Amino acid sequence: MNLPEQPSGSEPPARPSPASMRASDADRDEVADRLREALAEGRITPEEHAERIDVVYSARTYAELEPVLSDLPSQHTPRPRVDLRKEEASPLPPPPSQTPHVVAVFSGAERKGRWLVEATTTVTCVFGGVELDFRQAVLSKSEVTLSVNCVFGGVNIIVPPGVRVIGSNVTIFGGTDLPEDDTVDPDAPVIRLTGMLLFGGVSVERRAVGEKRGRSRHRDHHQLHREHQELHREHHEEVRRLHRERRDARRDRLRELRDERHHGR
Repeated sequence: MNLPEQPSGSEPPARPSPASMRASDADRDEVADRLREALAEGRITPEEHAERIDVVYSARTYAELEPVLSDLPSQHTPRPRVDLRKEEASPLPPPPSQTPHVVAVFSGAERKGRWLVEATTTVTCVFGGVELDFRQAVLSKSEVTLSVNCVFGGVNIIVPPGVRVIGSNVTIFGGTDLPEDDTVDPDAPVIRLTGMLLFGGVSVERRAVGEKRGRSRHRDHHQLHREHQELHREHHEEVRRLHRERRDARRDRLRELRDERHHGR
């Protein structure tokens, strides 16, 4: 039988692409083994593994097998190095440097926004209020110290999640309110409170950036001021009571001495 001659200059029939070639049972088993390894390595979930296995054993061509492994590294592909540190979108300018002393005497003072926290910051509060917001602050060291000396005043401190606050201050007719630690990371930043509170208080709250406080700051300061006034009044009443008792006892003793002298004559 004579076949018709091909026209001169015509191209030979196109060969099918490798992706369209039929896959064998050995090919499907090899892909299934790679999926089991990915499941053991935690790259895919059990649900994803089950879905992909169904696709593997129903696949007929290499093109149907390729998407199953498209997002998984092959055994010969070098694994990319993963950096788990937070990546900043753009470098920020250095925070403004401020004096490490915060003073509020019959007034108020605050530090907020982006500011540099020195290794030791001294807070002096006398009949005043101070607010320190560390949510956008930059710590000069992994552990910084706040030396708070407060007399008839209040200091409110706001820290972001992931920062530990340790209270090492002395309180006399005062108090320190600290939140529970929300991190067990040994490398977490630490803010250590030192100093002395005399009829004063320090309140520390944990809030994320942009999160609003549930209570009004002014209402908290007024409440704290009223409590300090009440403690002050009770203290003065106790001092006056002791003074009256000593005065009465001294007067009674003098009367007894006069009576003894009078009867001795």
